[in-house]
Amino acid sequence: MALANYFYNQTTRKYVALFGTYFNQLTVERIDNNQVLQQRMIVPISYAPYQKILARLDQAPDLNKTKSAIQLPRMSFEMTSMSYDAERKIAPTTKIRKSVVDDATGGRKFTYAGSPYNLEFSLYIMSKYQEDATKLLEQIIPFFNPDFTSTVRLIEGVDPIDIPLILTGVTTEDIYEAGFEERRSILYTLNFTMKGWFFGPEREKKIIKFIDVRYATDTPIDTPFEEFYTLQPGMTANNEPTTDQELSIDYSLIDFDDNWAYAEEIANTAPSD
Repeated sequence: MALANYFYNQTTRKYVALFGTYFNQLTVERIDNNQVLQQRMIVPISYAPYQKILARLDQAPDLNKTKSAIQLPRMSFEMTSMSYDAERKIAPTTKIRKSVVDDATGGRKFTYAGSPYNLEFSLYIMSKYQEDATKLLEQIIPFFNPDFTSTVRLIEGVDPIDIPLILTGVTTEDIYEAGFEERRSILYTLNFTMKGWFFGPEREKKIIKFIDVRYATDTPIDTPFEEFYTLQPGMTANNEPTTDQELSIDYSLIDFDDNWAYAEEIANTAPSD
């Protein structure tokens, strides 16, 4: 049995895209002994394990030729795991109101509070030269102390929320696929934790615009009502708020976002329809 009807907020896809955007367009500059710029390159980044990138490079027979020098450095990243974060738990019955209104019913759409999850990412910096790798590393580390927070709109109609990205560790290694005479690859692995949220399907709640309460002294069903209390939004024809129901336009014409006030009335007779 399905938990709910089909829905898809594309949340995971947005997290992956957000992570990749952080490290897009990083550059490496190479200078000679006279401090003259000889080469400036934008380092490509892709979603893939580093083993796949290195295997692809090894399959090319002319990697060591000048025309293939741009193959390294390059970067890749992947999402490695997800885990529930109980420390950020919010009561599941908490409602997050959307700015979207159903024009037909006047209902206000909402979603329940999301489930907090930690998404683990790994960023791989691959380079033939150690200095190229450290140039990229030093363009990243200073921005994480230890986190970097972005405000992201995950769901249409819901206010953007802060998504922290935490740098948890850096490791490095030299990779030789064969002997020391073969091509060398420097690999830096940066591990990150993204504090994300996953939200359920969109729901709709009709807006209550009129309250009618009737009071009686005794409890039998046939006891006559002695006092009548009504509450509704109050707004004049000039779009001014009012607490007087007689000065207000019909409550059904007042929208949630209008400039209205609470108009209440206590009477000894039942309100007219």
